Amino acid sequence: MEQNKMAVMPVRKLLLTMSLPLMMSLLVQSCYNIVDSIFVSRLSEEALTATGLVYSVQFLMIAVAVGTSVGMNALLSKRVGEKRYDEACHAATTGLFLMVGTAVIFSLAGLLFSGALARSMTDDPDLQTLCTQYMRVCVVFCYGIFLQTYGQRLLQAVGDTVLSMVSLIVGAVANIILDPIMIFGLLGCPALGVTGAAVATVIGQSLGAVAALVLNRLKNPIIHVRLKGYRFRWRDVADIYRVGMPTIVMQATGSVMTFAMNQILLTVSSTAVAFFGVYYKLQSFVMMPMNGLGQAAIPIAGYNYGAKNGQRIRETWRVLVPAAVLIALVGTVLFLLLPGFLLNLFAAGEELRAIGVPALRIIALTFPCAAVTIVSGYFASGLGNGVVNMAGGALRQLVPLLPLAWLFTANLGIGCTWYAFWVSEVAAVVYSLLSVRHEMKKKVTPLLS
Repeated sequence: MEQNKMAVMPVRKLLLTMSLPLMMSLLVQSCYNIVDSIFVSRLSEEALTATGLVYSVQFLMIAVAVGTSVGMNALLSKRVGEKRYDEACHAATTGLFLMVGTAVIFSLAGLLFSGALARSMTDDPDLQTLCTQYMRVCVVFCYGIFLQTYGQRLLQAVGDTVLSMVSLIVGAVANIILDPIMIFGLLGCPALGVTGAAVATVIGQSLGAVAALVLNRLKNPIIHVRLKGYRFRWRDVADIYRVGMPTIVMQATGSVMTFAMNQILLTVSSTAVAFFGVYYKLQSFVMMPMNGLGQAAIPIAGYNYGAKNGQRIRETWRVLVPAAVLIALVGTVLFLLLPGFLLNLFAAGEELRAIGVPALRIIALTFPCAAVTIVSGYFASGLGNGVVNMAGGALRQLVPLLPLAWLFTANLGIGCTWYAFWVSEVAAVVYSLLSVRHEMKKKVTPLLS
């Protein structure tokens, strides 16, 4: 039997070949989020603000989908490394049931509570209406995002990040094409406004899910869903969520953070909220390559941990961190040099530019710290510890960020709000590096002796 590339390919080349397709696919995903906002901003600043407010709910769905799939990916990679292929297939089947069940819960919540959630986000009746229209479509028809994420992680667990990229690009391209058609009413389609943006997103996610599941069926040589003779085991659920739940919590901090920051910024103006929505999507374009690097490290670390190859695990870490920092520095330079250009993509008015230009320059200096925190969390997840990801995310996006942002905004003004990111990112990176050092001593050093 041909040897698995995660056991024999030089680590630098392996991380590069696995992460580049992931980076490209995540960049495309980030790009269509940005394109979505660019088109919506042509409707009005109010529409842009509404999509920014709803993004916290969308982020929560992404958090649950990604966290569950990260736990599944770590478990599958470890079992493949141990050559327990039947057990890997059994866990993949359990993962499918978890994904579908979670999607049903979100769908029902969107059907029943979209209006109430919109009212909790803003007191403005017009904004509430736009938020409800956008949210109801994205949340009720959320099955695509869960199944797309699931299918991608099955491919990533066996080292096939190229096909994972293909499935995501299918959905992203469909969304980008459909956005102007459905928002503005082109080619005979009625002009649906923000509802059209939501419909385009849902269709793109659904097409991506179909592509991911079909590619797994045809091209995944090891892991398949097997319903015949399947027995649900709580042990598999526990193994998935032992790594996945901390990642869900970590990812969900982004949802909590965006919601809370929007409430803080609403005390200044709706334009400040619109800017923060723009910023969050712009910074995701910078952070997605780091997420791609980190996600590629999960199966590499997990496989070699299962195969008891400590040398390859250590080498993965030594390649991972400098690569992440280098990418982050590129993003920092772009934000420092071109803040006005980036904001003008979203039809920024004078007030939005006055808030946004200095803010982008201040926050951009934290990108290298954020990069190290992100890849550290994924690397630790590959070794079976999802807590590092969760705690690092909480330090980056909850405490001390939110209390400081509130204090700075209330007492020093909107211009100082963004310095809260400096404190939170430094705290997170110090914690993450110390935690990975502990994991290496505990789990990897014994494999080297």
